[in-house]
Amino acid sequence: MADIVVVGSCMTDLVSFVPELPKPGETLFGNKFLTGFGGKGANQAVVAARLGANVAMVAKVGDDSFGHNYIQNFKENKINVDYVSTTREAPTGVAPISVTPDGQNAIVIISGANLYLSENDLQKAEPVIKTAKVVLCQLEISTETALATLKMAKKHGVKTILNPAPGQQNLDPEIYANTDIMCPNESEAAKITGINVDTMEDAHKAIKWLLDQGCGMVILTLGKKGSVFATKENPTPIHIPAKQVKTVDSTGAGDAFVGALAFYLAHYSSIDLQEAIRRSGEIATISVQKTGTQTSYPWRKDIPRDLFSNH
Repeated sequence: MADIVVVGSCMTDLVSFVPELPKPGETLFGNKFLTGFGGKGANQAVVAARLGANVAMVAKVGDDSFGHNYIQNFKENKINVDYVSTTREAPTGVAPISVTPDGQNAIVIISGANLYLSENDLQKAEPVIKTAKVVLCQLEISTETALATLKMAKKHGVKTILNPAPGQQNLDPEIYANTDIMCPNESEAAKITGINVDTMEDAHKAIKWLLDQGCGMVILTLGKKGSVFATKENPTPIHIPAKQVKTVDSTGAGDAFVGALAFYLAHYSSIDLQEAIRRSGEIATISVQKTGTQTSYPWRKDIPRDLFSNH
């Protein structure tokens, strides 16, 4: 059985390293190209597994080379693939990504097989979901399947985390009601709430808006500025700064944060929420100092030991 169940997306990243992000109609020479494993759901699962969690993935890939390679990648990261299925109806999802020398990125996603992950697949996974400590979901699968996931987890008393990415307007109100922890970044929060998150004051407003919709807790990640969080019980936002490092590639840093958060909530109930968020930020900071998405995620043996203390 699994401590953490991730219901979400698998993408093959197609990464171009470019001098700057191209303007509309512009053709640029890039410096380097690589393919990698991505998708927000899979990324978060890999982070949690590398930190030491027992993780099960619920996902759909195409019956193609990208899909078969992805299942092998999960196995190499010691992730349970009993609920990862293939379809011939669509190819495995892909994500063309452009990365600049200062670590900024622009990403297009083509969901493909991810959108074929259905409530029927979810029913098959109920035995592993109901015994988990944390269920983690994103919005690169259909919102109907995401909502069904959150409801199933809540029915069994399992803590739910939603990373509402990509950000969407007019989310079903039941999504908020069934989310214990919502964890967007600035652009996702802006898309969902209609509040541009440019300042700390804006972040506070966006968090209040999300709490008012019914989330139990909101953690808003702010890139280099760290994160801000508040709960229904303690609605005054608290800012947790990030360590300042040279960013090589920020792709997947938000997923590193969310996957680490799931790990700490599942395994370190003795530390308080603020400390769990601070440590998750440190894991994300480690990831931005290397290129790639999952290739940038550290293994437990390479992480400072103080991030695994019980106090």
